[in-house]
Amino acid sequence: MAKKVLVLLGSPRRKGNSAILADQITKGAKSAKAKVETIYLHGKNIAPCKACMSCQKKGSKGCSIQDDMQEIYLKLIAADAWVIASPVYWFTMSAQTKIFIDRCFALPVYQSDPFRDKRIAIAMAYGGEDAFNSGCVNALRTFQDTYKYTEANLVGMVYGSAMDAGQITSNEKVIQDAFDLGKQLVAE
Repeated sequence: MAKKVLVLLGSPRRKGNSAILADQITKGAKSAKAKVETIYLHGKNIAPCKACMSCQKKGSKGCSIQDDMQEIYLKLIAADAWVIASPVYWFTMSAQTKIFIDRCFALPVYQSDPFRDKRIAIAMAYGGEDAFNSGCVNALRTFQDTYKYTEANLVGMVYGSAMDAGQITSNEKVIQDAFDLGKQLVAE
């Protein structure tokens, strides 16, 4: 049975550098016969968590906010693997990505242990010369800590420097690494 991969793009640019990296991961996963669905978070109605804690109460039916996350929760659970792609904005992930991550707080209401052993790949693009000075490492560390805590399987992370839309394509190594990560993401 083909693995299902859900790609979550956290950039307002549909053809930006993080989207290009996610596309390469997708191509790698598809080369291993995976089925892939992509969600552009920027175009979705996703409100920030309001800390009402209703999702944590006994007998909860889910997140109290009725928006596009309701559909995304079901897709996250159905997928065997996730790809989360984001540009670095102001020394961390984009706001679109962060809101999505925050709203995943309610995910355990929809399925017990939804993160445990979920296979995850991260793709990030940053401006500047250095992953540390740009803040990319801050975001990567957040993903590492989050998915270690939730007992997910963070399969790998690809990231590279690129400011202008499409510039990442000139970095052949990171493009190949992204493709290879896609294959690894769905490997048995």
